[in-house]
Amino acid sequence: MIGLKVFFLAHKKLHIWLLTDLALLALFLLTRHHRALMNVVATRVTTPLRRAIGSLCYRTDVCVMEVLVCLLLLISAVYLLWYVVLIAKGPRRLRRLYGCVVGAVCIALTVYVGFCFLWGVDYYTDSFQDKSGIVAPSVSVDDLYRVTAYFAQQLQDTADEVSRDSSGVFDVDRDEILRESTTVYDNVTKQFPFLAFPDRVPKKVYFSKVMSAANFTGFYCPYTGESCLNVDSPDSLLPATIAHELGHQRSFSSEQECNFLAVLASTTSGNVTFAYSGWLLGYIHLGNALYDTDRDLWTKTRALLPDTVVADLQANNDYWKQYSGPAASATQNVYDKFLKSYGETAGVKSYGTVVDLLVVYYKDAAEK
Repeated sequence: MIGLKVFFLAHKKLHIWLLTDLALLALFLLTRHHRALMNVVATRVTTPLRRAIGSLCYRTDVCVMEVLVCLLLLISAVYLLWYVVLIAKGPRRLRRLYGCVVGAVCIALTVYVGFCFLWGVDYYTDSFQDKSGIVAPSVSVDDLYRVTAYFAQQLQDTADEVSRDSSGVFDVDRDEILRESTTVYDNVTKQFPFLAFPDRVPKKVYFSKVMSAANFTGFYCPYTGESCLNVDSPDSLLPATIAHELGHQRSFSSEQECNFLAVLASTTSGNVTFAYSGWLLGYIHLGNALYDTDRDLWTKTRALLPDTVVADLQANNDYWKQYSGPAASATQNVYDKFLKSYGETAGVKSYGTVVDLLVVYYKDAAEK
């Protein structure tokens, strides 16, 4: 017992830090399924805190999240190098090795616990479906086909209204898209007032190619309250990606719901650039689902697409093809497990369940 006490006191601060992290993590894990409590925590604590931090970070156009990640990587490298030198040259090597390992564990746990309370809470609060009353049931193949064809027809109507380059590919200035992004939710908020939020222009990520290598087009950072965008990927889906990330700003953590919100907000925005991108994103989800279900019906909807839309789809496919490989697969597998750990039982496939929401919402319009 005396030996354990001496051992604990030798690394007292690290052990207190570790125990505090474990206690907070246990608190989150034990309470996360209490919906009413999570709603209160999110409404009164975590959401106001994220938005306050975001208001500070948005005072600069620089992506603060990206700066923090770079600093974290640099500090981690210095930390490891420092301990390698100490362990190699100094006495009490095992003791210092233990301190190095526990210190690293404490840092990682603190970051994770911060994520749990700043964003993980929102995985267990009322969803968009709960608040809107729009529920995503299983859909019939016939309904899926009609709605997919409806989206293809909307693409026919909007494809020629956006700027294109000499090869017919979508070519709208990115800065213009970003400037117009703050009003994309204005119209849909009239239908769903709980979506009201003072949007800010999302941040460009300087190392966007790294995001592409990981197969990400954008993400919301709860530590800084920023919407961060991959501005290297094809522009045709950038407006819809922005709308998706702004959905997360409204405290909706579900990827499927934010994909649906991206389509809904974009197509009702009154902005043709966002509308086209929204119809395109929706068609991709619907078309992929129909392709897996009935190849002949998918062929019929594909035939409705004008050459310009086909060119945008091909440009998008060609871009992401260059990043396919073990690294991207590993990243997506990790993200899949991450989503499942927070209750998104379909994991990355939860992006596909947006189809049910699209079909139930746009079914009546498709039948007219």
